[in-house]
Amino acid sequence: MLKNDVTLYFVRHGETDWNKAQRYQGQRDIPLNATGRAQAEENGRRLRDALGLEAPALDYVSSPLLRTRETMEILREAMGLPREPYRRDPRLAEINYGHWEGQLWSELPVTDPEGFAARQANFWGWQPRGGESYAMLSDRIAGWLESVDQTAIVVAHGGVMRVLRGLVEGLAPEAIQALPVPQDKVLILKGDGASWL
Repeated sequence: MLKNDVTLYFVRHGETDWNKAQRYQGQRDIPLNATGRAQAEENGRRLRDALGLEAPALDYVSSPLLRTRETMEILREAMGLPREPYRRDPRLAEINYGHWEGQLWSELPVTDPEGFAARQANFWGWQPRGGESYAMLSDRIAGWLESVDQTAIVVAHGGVMRVLRGLVEGLAPEAIQALPVPQDKVLILKGDGASWL
């Protein structure tokens, strides 16, 4: 699905206090913490070193959520670029966790035992009240991917990272569920697969 000669340098936003606590963020606007800002800066240095003079000519696109915008601006600065401009695309927002947003992962077996069991049984198809399933997220990201026609640096979220890699590599939902989503590495996606920077 990734067009020939297009490379995506994908950065997951840096850590937030909700990440640290294992609290579902979804589409809530949560700022980076100090660790997250340091991760964004280090990822910017990695990209600067890897891309050199090519970097200013690339497309830069972010989820519209606060934590991704902060990450994009910090990494651009670490690359020696102005914090802006870059594009924001709402299709890159994190999966909407509906009624789970703000909940701690560890408390869900008690606060929503039926939902927790349903998600464990069907990671891909389960949909929280007022939210999205991973299948719905994958459809949304597939639409975005179809529109990509140039090499880009993309800052988005863990769920987006999983389904985007799954689409590029043609992975089954079970494999997508198990993909790592680090905040301190850059995922490189090309037509022939994925690697890390």
